[in-house]
Amino acid sequence: MLGENFNTSEGEIKVSFGYQCSSHKGIPCSTANGCAIRPGSQMPRTSSFSCLSGAALSANATLANTNICNGLIGAEILPSLDSPNSFRRVPSSPSLTRLDILSSSLQSSMSNLSCSPPSPDDSPESDSYLVKPMSAPSRSDSFLNAMELQVAGGAAGEDRVQAVCSEENGWLFCAIYDGFNGRDAADFLAGTLYETIIFYFNLLDRESKHDISGALNGLDGNGPFEYVLDNSRAGNEVKIPSGIDSKNHASTESFMKKSADHKMEVSSNSFSHGVLDSFQRALSQAENDFLYMVEQEMEDRPDLVSVGSCVLVMLLHGNDLYTLNLGDSRAVLATYNEGNDMFQCGRLRAIQLTDSHTVDNEVERTRLLHEHPDDSMPIVAGKVKGKLKVTRAFGVGYLKKKKLNDALMGILRVRNLISPPYISTEPSLNVHKVSRSDHFVIVGSDGLFDFFSNEETVKLVHSYISSNPSGDPAKFLVEQLVIKAAHSAGFSKEELMNIPAGRRRKYHDDVTVIVIILGMNYRTSKASTCV
Repeated sequence: MLGENFNTSEGEIKVSFGYQCSSHKGIPCSTANGCAIRPGSQMPRTSSFSCLSGAALSANATLANTNICNGLIGAEILPSLDSPNSFRRVPSSPSLTRLDILSSSLQSSMSNLSCSPPSPDDSPESDSYLVKPMSAPSRSDSFLNAMELQVAGGAAGEDRVQAVCSEENGWLFCAIYDGFNGRDAADFLAGTLYETIIFYFNLLDRESKHDISGALNGLDGNGPFEYVLDNSRAGNEVKIPSGIDSKNHASTESFMKKSADHKMEVSSNSFSHGVLDSFQRALSQAENDFLYMVEQEMEDRPDLVSVGSCVLVMLLHGNDLYTLNLGDSRAVLATYNEGNDMFQCGRLRAIQLTDSHTVDNEVERTRLLHEHPDDSMPIVAGKVKGKLKVTRAFGVGYLKKKKLNDALMGILRVRNLISPPYISTEPSLNVHKVSRSDHFVIVGSDGLFDFFSNEETVKLVHSYISSNPSGDPAKFLVEQLVIKAAHSAGFSKEELMNIPAGRRRKYHDDVTVIVIILGMNYRTSKASTCV
């Protein structure tokens, strides 16, 4: 079967993991029909995906682990997350979380999650990285908490990939961290971001319950929620504002139904915004913590100020597909034309769910020029300050703070760093309602899209899974990329793969791919990392 034996003398498949749902009921009917799920409620025990397939191939030479955070990331945290050969079960509420371990080890300079205490000489440029510490809510609050989780992860070059699944609660978390100038930032994200997201989801749940309680106690018909659906009462009673005379309505029952539908829609939208807000707050916290640690360690390792990572996080919860991205990784949805579904003849379309944050994007280019009116050269030779093509990224502190840039020597230092930060940490956020017309999602680092367009990747995956129902589409994509890269360089596939990592970066980048089959298209799969 094509793509099943991708072995080379330089690097064969060393890490392999995959997941297949035990249930193939598809999207829960109640969710698909728009029924809102209130924060804290239990999801139906079905999933809106059937399986996932992933593969990663390295081109960059990098150290296996780094010593950031006193070595804790590489020595203790990542080994507890990485599962190189298969998904493995882990409890969702360990007695000591990874963030607790990290915080405890650095307690002399950290307060709970906030690693960077303010100093008297804090400048405005550093204020954006300060996040107030707060007490952690119970880990049992969030909808992401489950009795048991399935986790997998691995690294290829400077890329890192993660997948966490709870079929019990109907959600899937995937992340690709595309590191550059080293893997420290990608390692830090892999070791902390998921736990930080959990923290803010728990906080969201606690805040949501408080807001709902306040709305019920102080209902006056003039607030943001004109009608409140009280699910704690039998029959989902709807309270009608006192200023409305129900006698003026032809049907009180009809009025109540419309009120309930309206509140459910508002509640669902509010919850989705809360999830995206939690994503953003978690990313800001991680950035704050990482840059603080860089400042503590840059005397011994000045290279850390240039280390960064693109970020692509995807959460599939019921039929809501949330994405967060910084940089040029992509999530591409394959969906059938309107009126068709996967069981009918219809043409698949490729829809990019994420924005591309590069200087080649006119919107990003215009934003960068607008934010730096006093700098006549924010873009040099097609790169931000002549250094990076991406306009948004995690880490890369020397383009964000002057004192981090000053840590570099000679030609590595950026000249005329007039108005930092030049690289933004403001992510693009999106939520897509999965429908029965949606077939699969391709999540990939930019290494994949250096060789294939969105449409080409969708066409390749669709063609492959149609003729190989038990095959590995992500691995197939990686193999096709190697074949194309070898052809472009005038090599055979074997000759290209015999070139050592590091030197092979001349011909292709690190590439990481995850393919998630949506809905009821039940099939077997596995995932792999080739190093």
